[in-house]
Amino acid sequence: MIHPTALVDQKARIADGASIGPFTVIGPDVEIGEGCWIGPHVVINGPTTIGRHNKIFQFASVGEACQDLKYKGEPTRLIIGDHNTIREGATLHRGTIQDKGETRVGNHCLLMAYTHVAHDVIVGDHVILANSAGLAGHVKVGDYAIVGGHSGVHQFVSIGEHTFIGAGSTVLKDVPAFVTVQGYPAAPHGMNTEGLRRRGFSAEAIKALRNAYKTVYRQSKTTKAALAELAPVAEQFPEVALFVRSIETASRGIVR
Repeated sequence: MIHPTALVDQKARIADGASIGPFTVIGPDVEIGEGCWIGPHVVINGPTTIGRHNKIFQFASVGEACQDLKYKGEPTRLIIGDHNTIREGATLHRGTIQDKGETRVGNHCLLMAYTHVAHDVIVGDHVILANSAGLAGHVKVGDYAIVGGHSGVHQFVSIGEHTFIGAGSTVLKDVPAFVTVQGYPAAPHGMNTEGLRRRGFSAEAIKALRNAYKTVYRQSKTTKAALAELAPVAEQFPEVALFVRSIETASRGIVR
C-alpha cells in the first residue's frame, strides 16, 4: 500500500492497511495508524503520531517544526486522533517546550484546504476549520466548534464548545461555549441555536442558553453579577453550566 515513489524513513512505523501515495515523504519518528490514507505529495515529519482511519490530502505539511522563533529544535510532538480529514495544503506544526510540548487534534475533525494549526494548539473532537482558517500558537478549540473560512484566532485564545466563528473573523478574546461571533474584531451575535438544533439539543436547553446569553450580554450587568444570577439555572441545565464555566475560566477576557 506504499507507492514506489514515496520516501518512507526506516524509523517510521506504518500500520497494516495504511496507504501512502506517490511522492509523499514520511520522516523518522512518524507513526501512522491502520486504515489511514495519505495522498500524493504529502510531507509528514516527526515526532508525529497519527491515529486510525485518517485521510490526508495532497500537499499537506504535517508535523513540521513550528514557526515560533523561540523554538530551537527541541523534541516536541504532534498527535492526531482518529477519523480526521486534512485537506489540500493544510499545515500542522509540532509543539514547543514553552507549553506542554504537544500540538493535538482530536477525533472526527475536518480541516479544510489551507488551514493552519500552529504550535501547542489543542483541537477537540468534531471540529471544523473551513478554508484558510488559521489558529495561532497555544489556541484551544472545544468540541463541535466551527471556525469559518479566512478567519484568524489570536494566540492563547480559547474557543468554547459548540461555537460558531463567522467567515473572515479575527478572534482576539475567548469565545464562551455555544456563542456565535463575527467580524473584525469578532463580536458576539447570539447563541449558535441552529447548530444546537442540528445536534439534538432540547428546546428547553436552547431556551435556557438563549436566556443565559441575554443575562451576560444584554442586561448591562457586570460579568460577576451575571454569572451569580445564572448559578441556579446552571444547576438545572448542564449546558448553561458549561457556558458559565467557559466564561469563568477565560484567560484573555471574553468577546464583547
